[in-house]
Amino acid sequence: MFYEIGDGSGHKTAGFKHSPFNALVAPRPIGWISTLGADGIANLSPYSFFNAVSSHPPIVMFCANGQHMEGGEKDSLKNVRDTGEFVCNLCTEELAQQMSDSSTHAPRGVDEFEVAGLTKAQSRVVKAPRVAESPVHLECQVMQIVELPTVGRGGSNNIVIGKVVAVHIRDDLIVDGRVDIARARPVGRLGYFDYCVVSETFEMLRPTWPLNAGTKTAAG
Repeated sequence: MFYEIGDGSGHKTAGFKHSPFNALVAPRPIGWISTLGADGIANLSPYSFFNAVSSHPPIVMFCANGQHMEGGEKDSLKNVRDTGEFVCNLCTEELAQQMSDSSTHAPRGVDEFEVAGLTKAQSRVVKAPRVAESPVHLECQVMQIVELPTVGRGGSNNIVIGKVVAVHIRDDLIVDGRVDIARARPVGRLGYFDYCVVSETFEMLRPTWPLNAGTKTAAG
């Protein structure tokens, strides 16, 4: 199978009803982004175009594409523009339904914490609240917002890049000085309406040069 993207509809020429792109770049971590508007109203929304992009300093990004149901930018994007802050909350298997509920196309002014039945926890450095039920939170300050081109669907397409300024980790996830992320059972996004859960991990040490010469070192 081969097809060119073209104007964004190349997959249809290849016989796909929906673009398989999202299913091919998978699994993707979910950025469950909480923000606080200039009006004091909290917003919570999941973004599957999310990842860590640097460790020194720790930097994350999420991409807000499309537009709000009432027109204009999505609340998360508007809020980070206004306040320069956000929080990434880890979505786990037991919180998957609440994560999905928070993605609903709610009118402006609606607090998705309340829609999803979640509890707000005060952050330490930023003003945006955290999801109390989540075991991991990354408090972030906006470094840059990069506008990307849009094709077909309209609206905006922006990458929000944030520097992590504070980290919260639930104590039971820490074993012998390391985070055992499998204990949290984080949820990843696949294509279409499919998700996965991290339940098992394996260790692979970084090889020395020349290959197969002996001792291997821990990966960074």
